[in-house]
Amino acid sequence: MKKTLFPLLALFLLANYSLKAQDLPAYKIYTQGGKEVKFGKMMKQIKDADIVLFGENHNNSIVHWLELQVTKAMYKQSPNLVVSAEMLEADNQLIVDEYLAGNYDAKMFSDEAKLWKNYDTDYKPMVEFAKENGLAVVAANIPRRYARMVYKKGIESLDGLSSEAKAYIVPLPFEIDLSLPGYKNMIETMGAHATKESVENMARAQAAKDATMAYFIMKAFTGENRIIHYVGAYHSNNFDGINNYLKNSNPDIKIITISVADQDDIDSLDEDNMNLANFIIAVPADMTKTY
Repeated sequence: MKKTLFPLLALFLLANYSLKAQDLPAYKIYTQGGKEVKFGKMMKQIKDADIVLFGENHNNSIVHWLELQVTKAMYKQSPNLVVSAEMLEADNQLIVDEYLAGNYDAKMFSDEAKLWKNYDTDYKPMVEFAKENGLAVVAANIPRRYARMVYKKGIESLDGLSSEAKAYIVPLPFEIDLSLPGYKNMIETMGAHATKESVENMARAQAAKDATMAYFIMKAFTGENRIIHYVGAYHSNNFDGINNYLKNSNPDIKIITISVADQDDIDSLDEDNMNLANFIIAVPADMTKTY
């Protein structure tokens, strides 16, 4: 009997080792310096933050799932959580509030609001979680038509808007520093493909988005609540963009940033992806995309 058991046990251990050796993690979390950490460790540090900027890749399926998990964990930490999103524009705030209040169903909300094409798969779970738990949702982004005006006609074009329209953007005038790394990189990257005025206006349009999102985040922040803001990583990478406008508004506010990096190998953080944020989520480059 014993002679039979030993080979079976050895085979089991070998198979178990082989399976572990072939584990394919969907993501790994790193600090800005490249040290791997577990989800729970990240959440312990997030507990002290007033605002979390979750910088995403818009089409990454695992990242949208992680956004929901971070939101749920933050709600456990602090039920006075507010959800905020780049994917919802400020002139839709009334529609968002009415939907959260249960005034109409999800189809009517989808018909009335300017939702992104990937809303149902990627952002609806976060909005529904907020709805189920009575959380406010901030439609934080500048209406796209006004961002396009800046790109096409310059920042001065916003001055001619009505007072009603200006209610949906950061109060004018607002400071734009094109020497900041994010805007500077955008200008340098696109400089070979367009005129100087065009690429600078593109950066100004980006700044208008950043400043507007920061403005509406701060309007929602009471000092007693906490906010998680979902945004494209470029808006918050390198502690720039929205982070800069938030800090200008309140230097004492505690912000934690999260970013995402696609990598061929996620066993360590690529040097180029270090210091993008307080936490960087490395995801396999061939991860399923939602579009």
